[in-house]
This record gives sequence, C-alpha cells and structure tokens, in this order.
Amino acid sequence: MSTSPHDHVGIDAARIEDLGGGLYAYVQPDGSWFINNTGFLVGRDGVTLVDACATERRTRAFRESVTSVTDQPMRVLVNTHSHPDHTVGNALFREAAIVAHEATRDEVLRGLPPVQAVWEPFDMGTLPTAAPFLTYREGVTLWVDDLRCEVRHVGTPAHTTNDSIVWVPERSVLYAGDLVFNGGTPFLMSGSVAGSISVLSEVIAPLGATTIVPGHGPVCGPEIVGTVLEYLHFVQDTARAAKDAGLSPLDAARETDLGRYAEWTDSERIVGNLHRAYAELDGLPLGTPLDIPQVLGDMVTFNGGKPLTCYA
Repeated sequence: MSTSPHDHVGIDAARIEDLGGGLYAYVQPDGSWFINNTGFLVGRDGVTLVDACATERRTRAFRESVTSVTDQPMRVLVNTHSHPDHTVGNALFREAAIVAHEATRDEVLRGLPPVQAVWEPFDMGTLPTAAPFLTYREGVTLWVDDLRCEVRHVGTPAHTTNDSIVWVPERSVLYAGDLVFNGGTPFLMSGSVAGSISVLSEVIAPLGATTIVPGHGPVCGPEIVGTVLEYLHFVQDTARAAKDAGLSPLDAARETDLGRYAEWTDSERIVGNLHRAYAELDGLPLGTPLDIPQVLGDMVTFNGGKPLTCYA
C-alpha cells in the first residue's frame, strides 16, 4: 500500500517566486497529483505564461496572481505538455495565443483520462477545452522585449510523448515542465523511462541552468537533475530484476523497497513507471500507448483499493 506523505495545504498556499528580471514561478504546494507549477515572464508590452492549472478555481487564482504583479495583457500561453494539470485552465486565457508542440494539441483534443474514477473527487470546473492553436515540431523562439526565450521540443518521449521546455539562456532559467519533479515521484506512464533518462542527460543537463522551475515541487537548482536520474535508473533496475523473476508490474511494486524515494509524494507511481519500464524491456518503441485503465487500476490496487490522494 502507498504510504506516500502529503502536506495537505489549500490553494491559498500557492505563491509567486520572483526569479529576477521579469521572470516568475508560480508554485503550488504540495505539488502532488494535479497540483502543478506554472510561470510567467513580464515584458514592457505583455506577459508570456508557461502552463495553466488543473482546475478552473486554481487557474483563476493563478491569473489573479499574475495581475497582482502586472497589468500588462497576457499575450502568449505556452503548454509544456498535454497533461490536464497543465492545460485544463487554458480556456481562461482566451486572449492569449496558446502555443505548444503539435502532438500536445492532438492529446489535448483527445480528451481527459478517467480522472474522477481513479483519484479522490475534486472539482475541475466547467471550462471548455482550449487546445493550443499555434504549434511547432521542433521549437520556436519567443521574445520578451529583448530577452530570448527558447521553446524546445525535447525530441523523444519522456514524461509524455510531447514534452517541451522553456529555456531563457541569458538568465540561466529553465521552465522544465514535468520533465523534472522536486520532492514528488516522477511519472512515466504516458512517456518513457529510457527517454526521460536521455532527455535529462543530453538535453537538460548540458544547459547548465542555474534555476529550474519543475513541473511539481519547489524551485531548485541543477542538482535536481542527478536526483531524478538516480530514481529513473532505480526504476529500470527494479523492472529488470522483477521481470526476470516473473513478477507482474503490480507485484513488483508491492515487493519493492523504495528506500529514500518512499519520502516523495505519490509513491504509487512506481506501479505506472514499472509498467512503462516493462514495455521498454519488451522492446516496444518509446512512448507506445499502454493499457491506461489497467495501469491506473493497478495503482489503485497498490493503494489498498482506495482512490489516489488528490487535493486539487
């Protein structure tokens, strides 16, 4: 059973962190299921936003926080990937150009997974779907006044099949989306363990970012990359040994000693991560769709048959 710790804090705990020079992070504790971070960059003539939130209420709070900093119009919204915690609130930024990788648009239009059947009930609100309508295949450069902001697709399935980063080289600030979790368990069910290792090692680490805004958890420095990589290698090693022993991903998760990773929130994600690692050991292409209802069902079973904890 999952014993993953949670710090049950309300929406009022969300805070703006000033990263300097018009760059901000919007951090939502405790960073667990559907409680993500966003960001925004303020120029003389407008605001560029990085991601929305999982619910209408949380996105309204994010929007109000932006307006507490600036009265400039919100011109651009970048989605780092398609998961609902980063895209459900898109509709509250109708005045902005919603920008993302073309596969992010496809996934947003495909619709939500069975959210309420797996997690504790929470109110997502009644917002209509607002998919990105300005898309790219490799990347696009955004300018905030004279500040260059590089929006890059990472090139391979990782957290999802459609992850992008927002890199501000002059400030050494990286908005990493869910390629980076800080204090929470990474989740690779809809992406790739091997791909995530590749992206962190070959795309993220070489940037040498001084400040990283993770998709979940506190703003951090470059040391987080090594921490996440260690966990991903742990998942691969666990999957290899368990598969050789003939264990299912669920049984492997039940027998796994998470060690220090048990201190991270949402430890039940080990089940989904092992399902993904097993698929890669079977030689399936990175990012091959899994049987999502089965994987999520196994996670609920691992959690003692109870819906997964969610404070969104």
